[in-house]
Amino acid sequence: MKKPDIIIVDDHLIFRQGLKTLFTVENIATVIGEASNGIDFLELLTHLKPDLVLMDIDMPQMNGMDATQKAIELMPDLKIIAFTMFGDEDYYYKMVELGVKGFILKSSGIDELEKAINNVMEGDSYFSNEVLRNIIANFGRKNSPKSNEFANLTEREMEVLQNICLGLNNDEIAQKLFISAKTVKSHRSNLLEKTRSKNTPSLILYAVKNKIIEI
Repeated sequence: MKKPDIIIVDDHLIFRQGLKTLFTVENIATVIGEASNGIDFLELLTHLKPDLVLMDIDMPQMNGMDATQKAIELMPDLKIIAFTMFGDEDYYYKMVELGVKGFILKSSGIDELEKAINNVMEGDSYFSNEVLRNIIANFGRKNSPKSNEFANLTEREMEVLQNICLGLNNDEIAQKLFISAKTVKSHRSNLLEKTRSKNTPSLILYAVKNKIIEI
């Protein structure tokens, strides 16, 4: 698979430089641009065509949420992974609605970041386990009621959903459950329809809200 061309959007120069060095040394991606805020990032999009954007949420001048919304209006197929820190939970649903494909903690290691990039580049999504635990804890604090909607899911669909939430792609789920990748894809489509989720990140948040998954 071709190394993706990436833009890093974060207001900390040292963090951006560190990522750029890691991507080069580990041969993971090619960084074609950097920006310290959403305004500078949108300017880059006028002449750069990245495969993927790594987007910080909390930035000066224009934050990651506003930048994501404007960027996807310009480039609807743009793939974005949001960098997050503890305390950003209230932004997750909005970022998913805007089209973000993944969430990963800024403190995550390079192996997890590489997996997130690969998943998203292959058309899937990625939530780090730490992020999912954080979301679950946040729902617990808000005493979110448990919905009974998921009662319509079959046992196999529940298994597939659990593994989607663990970050496995179709091939990995197929191998784990001893079924074909085509069957997994069919179950994924059924899950999206039954839960009225528009994409995989929305499906994962549905599973969290309804306390279907165990992390």
